Amino acid sequence: MILAAAANENLAHISNYLIYSAMAVYTLAFLAHITEWVFGSRSAVGRTAAALTAEAQETTSTVTVTTRSAEQGGGTAVLERPKVVTRSAPGSRDIPDGPGAAGTSEKGDLYGRIAISLTVLAWALHVGGVLTRAMSVQRAPWGNMYEFSTTFGSVAVAVYLGLLVAKKNVRWLGLPLVTSILLDLGLAVSVLYTASDQLVPALHSYWLWIHVSCAIVSGAALWVGSASSLFYLFRDSYEARLVRGNDGGAWGNIMSRLPSAATLDKFAYRINATIFPLWTFTIIAGAIWAEAAWGRYWGWDPKEVWAFITWVAYACYLHARATAGWKGRKAAYLALLAFACYLFNYYGVNIFLGGKHSYAGV
Repeated sequence: MILAAAANENLAHISNYLIYSAMAVYTLAFLAHITEWVFGSRSAVGRTAAALTAEAQETTSTVTVTTRSAEQGGGTAVLERPKVVTRSAPGSRDIPDGPGAAGTSEKGDLYGRIAISLTVLAWALHVGGVLTRAMSVQRAPWGNMYEFSTTFGSVAVAVYLGLLVAKKNVRWLGLPLVTSILLDLGLAVSVLYTASDQLVPALHSYWLWIHVSCAIVSGAALWVGSASSLFYLFRDSYEARLVRGNDGGAWGNIMSRLPSAATLDKFAYRINATIFPLWTFTIIAGAIWAEAAWGRYWGWDPKEVWAFITWVAYACYLHARATAGWKGRKAAYLALLAFACYLFNYYGVNIFLGGKHSYAGV
């Protein structure tokens, strides 16, 4: 029998301080992101809506008459069919991407750069908190819901920063991401907090590193896909107003800064399709670990059930996109429903349902 070493309380306290420090810097990044959007909305980007509205109004003219000169001085009037503007499918509107959240004014750009810099600093502190927590117990830092939440948040920010480094137009994700991370860490340090301690015997396995790490990476990427689907719904409504010849509405200046609805729809699909195989492997790895720990591959434990429900929801989303040609709002609603299943599996099962996957009370 291997006796686990006691937790290093000094490192555990350092981890807590780093997490709280990260929350403070994330708050500053949150304010900087808001300021970027505010100043950017007052810039030339706001004129995009007016230009597109004017263009849409021109296309609703009933008859266009052109005159073509004949060889012997006569004139022939050619009447063209009226152009009728309808609510078009995603990708069929000729509306360009907005600049994301990139500041298009000097002040907007300045605050945007500050926001990104603060996010990087907060992420560094965040990762430091996760690593020192792992060092305090000399194991993977996701043995309970508190550790899972803090690690999940750091991976989500890493995905965002990685997309920025890859020069993807995702600066618009900064504000919702930082908001989500603050909520995630706030819940972690208040409701889900668990003192640094060793694992229960069932978790002493190398599958802890494989299964749970895959679940964390999958969830972080699926969050990006769900955020894209949610913002697609807002941007789609905004574009529909422009196509009908209306103004952009109360949030028009904000909506004009987002990528086009077609781009958001495609981005969400690519993220979800890319990460779905990893989520599939997560469930398979969990089943293999369950056989080693409990003597059965599948026991319909609440965590297993909701992991499978999440898998089915995303499988339905991808199948509908591939075979039924679902795009746009129906696909976005299905993607959001699938991510809601993931969130319930993440929080709800451990807090409300319990089961063999609940440890240290959560």
